[in-house]
Amino acid sequence: MQKLNLNQILSQKLSPQQIQFIKLLQVPTVELETRIEEELEINPALEEGKEEDPENPTDEFQETQEFNENKEDRDVNIDEYLNDEYGGYKMQGDGNYSPDEEDREMPLSSGISLHEQLMSQLNFLKLDERQKLIGKQLIGSIENDGYIRRDLEAIMNDLAFSQNVETDIDELEDVLIKIQGFDPPGIAARNLQECLVIQLERKEHPEDLIVKQAIQVIQTCFEEFTKKHYDKIQKKCHVGEEELKEIIHMITRLNPKPGGVADGLIRTQYIIPDFILTNINGKFEISLNSKNAPELRVSRSYSEMFSAYDKSDKKDKKLKETVTFVKQKLDAAKWFIDAIKQRQQTLLRTMHAILDYQVEFFEDGDETKLRPMILKDIAEKIEMDISTISRVANSKSIQTEFGVFPLKYFFSEGISTDGGEDVSNREVKSVLNQLVEGENKKRPLSDDKLVKLLNKKGYNIARRTVAKYREQLQIPVARLRKEL
Repeated sequence: MQKLNLNQILSQKLSPQQIQFIKLLQVPTVELETRIEEELEINPALEEGKEEDPENPTDEFQETQEFNENKEDRDVNIDEYLNDEYGGYKMQGDGNYSPDEEDREMPLSSGISLHEQLMSQLNFLKLDERQKLIGKQLIGSIENDGYIRRDLEAIMNDLAFSQNVETDIDELEDVLIKIQGFDPPGIAARNLQECLVIQLERKEHPEDLIVKQAIQVIQTCFEEFTKKHYDKIQKKCHVGEEELKEIIHMITRLNPKPGGVADGLIRTQYIIPDFILTNINGKFEISLNSKNAPELRVSRSYSEMFSAYDKSDKKDKKLKETVTFVKQKLDAAKWFIDAIKQRQQTLLRTMHAILDYQVEFFEDGDETKLRPMILKDIAEKIEMDISTISRVANSKSIQTEFGVFPLKYFFSEGISTDGGEDVSNREVKSVLNQLVEGENKKRPLSDDKLVKLLNKKGYNIARRTVAKYREQLQIPVARLRKEL
């Protein structure tokens, strides 16, 4: 039996203008330029250039802040949108961002890829068609870091199903060994141990005693080597302390990720700062990168065309469709221009608030002068939502006289001191790093000893926090920092 029920629901809606602003706000400079080019291509009513009369804006379009809430067909449910579109920092209990947030990849320099280079080397081998198919399948299984992690049995099955090539493990390994002789050395290894052995065997003088001993250490004492149990290695391989030092020095100079560099091609990252900070006689000035402030205008010809159509006496169906199309393009152009302007204003307001909060750091670039600051602090300062600050801080950077810094660099949690003050965890990390750098590498400091030293310096910090900061600084545990 069907029933009719009346429910009262309170929900927020986002208009298309708001959605456009949110999307533009969270993109970095390099993506914004591409986005503007796309809009110029699809909307003939949008043009590059200064507005002809900026002091008398048109009445046909209201500011983006005055959103039209009456057009139900243009509204979007805010919860549905945020589930898909919310970018930036995931809030934790402390109101700060998560270190697990997705990293955005920056544009990379062009050049020959690793797989292209390997395929080129494969063609120089005197292989029959069957072996070439096996070689191509193996090269296709090599991951970006240069390793083959798929089981050879799985690759054998792939060859049978996709290439109709019946083979066995011995034949696969025979072709694999040939590929492992390609450049860069260590390529196509199935694990780190095999990768290091391949590189050692390809040394200029493989008959050298130290090279032979290094191969022996990796082949017979790999687990002890990874755990830095040097005394066990000495006993097992019958080498002295000075010899072991040379062996360890040689092994640690090998490349654990041979796929990272191919034929001199290095993944070069280009960072385009969104803000530029200048210090003129102690007075700070913040400016937006020129790519963030494009000169855009609504096409005058399209505006005149709309006025002419709108005033026309003819009101047939075809004319109405034309007027609707022209008006949609004009509105879209105006919305886009206003969203760009609002993006600029929001970026500058947020950056000025960060500058005010961290002014001591910007004076001399001393990391220890960074104050504890979370997204909520800036949001309250400029009276905006935390999600807006998150979008601004994500994938944005500022150029200073001390270098280029991502905005999220300035956000950190606080640690209390004996004096009752809160200091940035970056200051604590800096002190922690100094303690590790100054330790006796033959007897490196354990986490418990690091806690005691930090407590003596006035930082009230727990052992688990020291372990967390040490991992964030990519400092291994004491046992792995030990040197001969």
